[in-house]
Amino acid sequence: MTLTEWAARWGLPDAALAELATVNMDVPVASAAGKSEAYVQSRVRQEAERKGIYLWRNNRGAFQDKTGRLVRYGLANDSKTVDAILKSSDLIGIEKVLIGPEHVGHIIGRLVSCECKPEGWTYKGTEREQAQLRWLQLINAMGGRALFVNREGLL
Repeated sequence: MTLTEWAARWGLPDAALAELATVNMDVPVASAAGKSEAYVQSRVRQEAERKGIYLWRNNRGAFQDKTGRLVRYGLANDSKTVDAILKSSDLIGIEKVLIGPEHVGHIIGRLVSCECKPEGWTYKGTEREQAQLRWLQLINAMGGRALFVNREGLL
């Protein structure tokens, strides 16, 4: 069930859904000092919220549990091999898109993926950046919207 279908089931007007998209969801704001990756990420999340794009933090990594078993978490982190090739972005979300004539009136959700970098960052082609770029290229090739962001205003 979509949010729109749920709202219709409960008799919520379209105006209520539109307002929900503008409500401050208390996205944490990092300090502006140094315009760090955390700062950029918090600003991008605020910008996304204003535009009706929902973004969530995609923590990724691995740890050993109490039994010594390696537990991987985060998207595209199924194995060491996959992790070396693809590194999913810091922020993953969805945006509403009104699509073409063959689906007039239908709204679809498009995957949004933002790899946040400190303000002033430029691509250097490190192994990590190449794996992040491959993820962005995959998402874009499949019809999503994926990008590196190092400042507010790029969404």
